[in-house]
Amino acid sequence: MTWKTLDDMDLAGKVVLTRVDINVPVQDGQVTDDTRITRIVPTIRDILARGGKPVLVAHFGRPKGKVVPEMSLKVTLPALEAALGQPVRFAEDHFEAAIGAMGPGEVLLLENIRFFPGEEKNDPALARELADLADVYCNDAFSAAHRAHASTEGVARLLPSCAGRLMEAELRALDAALGNPARPVVAVVGGAKVSTKLDLLGNLIEKVDILVIGGGMANTFLAADGLDVGRSLCEHDLADTARAIMAKAQETGCEILLPSDVVVAEEFAAGADHTTVAATAVPSETMILDAGADTVERIVAAFERARTLIWNGPLGAFEIAPFDRATVAAARAAADLTEAGRLVSVAGGGDTVSALNQAHAADRFTYISTAGGAFLEWMEGKTLPGVAALEQAG
Repeated sequence: MTWKTLDDMDLAGKVVLTRVDINVPVQDGQVTDDTRITRIVPTIRDILARGGKPVLVAHFGRPKGKVVPEMSLKVTLPALEAALGQPVRFAEDHFEAAIGAMGPGEVLLLENIRFFPGEEKNDPALARELADLADVYCNDAFSAAHRAHASTEGVARLLPSCAGRLMEAELRALDAALGNPARPVVAVVGGAKVSTKLDLLGNLIEKVDILVIGGGMANTFLAADGLDVGRSLCEHDLADTARAIMAKAQETGCEILLPSDVVVAEEFAAGADHTTVAATAVPSETMILDAGADTVERIVAAFERARTLIWNGPLGAFEIAPFDRATVAAARAAADLTEAGRLVSVAGGGDTVSALNQAHAADRFTYISTAGGAFLEWMEGKTLPGVAALEQAG
């Protein structure tokens, strides 16, 4: 790791421009999920404890470089103050004066950085304006690190820069999962479509020992193998691609684990009549909605052989019972192995986090990433501009 952390910086009396992600869901003017807010608290408290002045920079929604009053970050203030246990100042404009007025122990939140047209263009002039406000730059927004914006990439090259505690935890977890993992490594990749995860699959078969494919994606691979998948969600036009991925996996020595038995129904509805059949015997009028018990056993056996697990995407249509059973059973098995100290487990992606929460397994994984797109691009082996800028600054 070539980037610096807060431990490497002298913050006493310094203004610390701190990029955070508090792009949280809001309904009727209230924050409905404060997870992203609570996750930045350790960084802010650490800066304060070291005598620094945290000035928070964040985006909210997609105002596209214009001032959109309903996308003001002011809406996050009550949740931010509650999480920190202290008042937070807010500056709509005149940032320099607001920073100059900060006393020791105070926290300042700047208005939505995406109100500035130069933010998403990574305009050097805006990056310079931001840099001129502060002495040190701290990036605690891994979830925005896949964007080369003025507040995530440009400013990092102009100030002494470091990773915040959340960014540091995320990077260490990801390094333990793919950068320098304990082997064997198992990856679970699920979800609806192969087409959205081609780069991901291409990267993983060169990095992992066992690749578990689930969800609607698995149907495309089963069909490419010549099996009838009935009325299941399936990208038949990607059969050649699926076969190429399987051939490449054979070359790299990566074992691909596809469902051997599946849960089928004639309709996708709660409590629909369903049955478990061999993957080779799917009735043509049915659709595959989950992996079967034998498949789950094989997946759990793979987890038991593994030392590291990376998980992105559910194994079935987990939103509706009983088609959540495979995901829940596999997630609980992974959580048990993690608790027993036998597995390092890292998971990320919106549906994944929802599914693991539903299984009451998320809090027993080694690390759950809330970073969405950045997590996926990292799994795809792409360079994340926000991280690369920190490495160069370090």
